Amino acid sequence: MWEDRYRQQDDYLFGTEPAGFLVENPWVASDCGTALCVADGEGRNAVHLARLGLAVTSFDLSQTAVARARDLATQHGVTLATSVSDWAAWDWSRQFDLVVGIFIQFADPALRVQQFADMRAATRAGGRIALHGYRPEQVALGTGGPPHAANMYTDALLRDAFAGWRIDRLASYERDVQEGRGHSGKSALIDLVATKPG
Repeated sequence: MWEDRYRQQDDYLFGTEPAGFLVENPWVASDCGTALCVADGEGRNAVHLARLGLAVTSFDLSQTAVARARDLATQHGVTLATSVSDWAAWDWSRQFDLVVGIFIQFADPALRVQQFADMRAATRAGGRIALHGYRPEQVALGTGGPPHAANMYTDALLRDAFAGWRIDRLASYERDVQEGRGHSGKSALIDLVATKPG
């Protein structure tokens, strides 16, 4: 589905600018040398982190999206270690200072349990996870994301998923989002930044 969706677009589906969450919270990447951007689509967030000086690895299951990510990196004069991979095929034993998931809510509740476990495993001790996505209220707004409230995040869900980690930011808010054709309009958002013990 995702390959078809990207291939049908002549331009970047979600634009080329990074998610506002990363721009407004530059401290998320501070003291980090390496980053993994999971299911990163066309690379807008990975490129942003690379421009901050991080060594960034990213993957997505869409060949078209990964090719655009490489092009975007070239346009900005940075290098990404990109791979075409689905979630299950990725090597989650590799560890990073920062693991980033931006709008990765294709996962239903059962898959999300594994998704979060994999991301925790890929974060080194003392490293951070950064998540940015939609709350259940987003379904009624219809301005992006899947039409399934069960796929969305809540404060309680994220606190439970990262119990034992230090919560550095957990914020729910509404904002007008203009990120390409894929995210456009008033949106119900949530951010989590958490530090792994150790």
